[in-house]
Amino acid sequence: MTFKVGLTRDLLTPDGESSFGKAPLDALNGAESLEWEYLAEDCTEITPDIAAAYDGLYVNTPQVTAASVAGDNCRVKIVARHGVGYDSVDVAALANKGIIVTNTPHAIRRPVAVATITMITALAGKLLAKDRLTRTNAWSDRTAHMGIGLKGRTLCIVGGGGIGQELLRMVAAFEFNLLVVDPHQEATVIQSLGAQLVPLNDGLEQADFVVLCCLLNDETHHLINSSTLAKMKPEAFLINMARGPVVDEAALTEALQNRQIAGAGLDVFEQEPVAPDNPLLTMDQVILTPHSLCWTDHCFEDIATDGLGCIVDFANGKTPRFVVPA
Repeated sequence: MTFKVGLTRDLLTPDGESSFGKAPLDALNGAESLEWEYLAEDCTEITPDIAAAYDGLYVNTPQVTAASVAGDNCRVKIVARHGVGYDSVDVAALANKGIIVTNTPHAIRRPVAVATITMITALAGKLLAKDRLTRTNAWSDRTAHMGIGLKGRTLCIVGGGGIGQELLRMVAAFEFNLLVVDPHQEATVIQSLGAQLVPLNDGLEQADFVVLCCLLNDETHHLINSSTLAKMKPEAFLINMARGPVVDEAALTEALQNRQIAGAGLDVFEQEPVAPDNPLLTMDQVILTPHSLCWTDHCFEDIATDGLGCIVDFANGKTPRFVVPA
């Protein structure tokens, strides 16, 4: 029997080409008894009709809920996420239907770490302010926009998993004081990377830069809120590379409006796309990117190679490499 795979259309470029290039599709094209296609329409959530039409789904942003797979004619056996986060997939509901979920934790580590460093250096160097000075012919105002050096500053990483550990390796040359907040990591692992494992409040109180790269779950939802933001120094910056709901966005907005912290770099938001009237859009001490700062040709090709590889392995009767625990 043919194993049929559907890819969500948000993985296409505006001109209809694969956003991750052609090479990862070779695995699908070369697999026996496997057919694939992009879904007929864009969607924000996988519908029961879609789940009834495919054995495997390769999903970028659309949600996969209990309702998605509730139909008696549900055919899907594997849902592969294009990326590391799987908060958009109801893993438990799928497991109850015998459907496995995979993600791509290795492919995303270096790109997100690089994107995080981009945020840190842009905030520290006041990149956007200096861009505006140049564009508005305010060259003589440069001394009023002095950046801050990184040597000896304290970087606190919230989330000491694959991305956090890759970031520790990459920032070693900056000579930060390095702190990690993660109750699930061993202190010896973090120490081997030149950092110290600390409780959240200790990290927030000491940090000049707080970077969020943890999973979104019940434990981390609104981990950063009015109470925890109050622990941060007035000269500190918050960088969210995780998921929007890790931060209480209303509390962050208020803290920024009151200059309670120096600024923020946000690649993710509680509502995506961001509403046009979101006050964050008007703040000159905030850098905003559309949940895509890490997206590069290398990043997407590596993600798709791993993600589509999981589907091919499953179709061939093998256990995929990256199965999300139910």
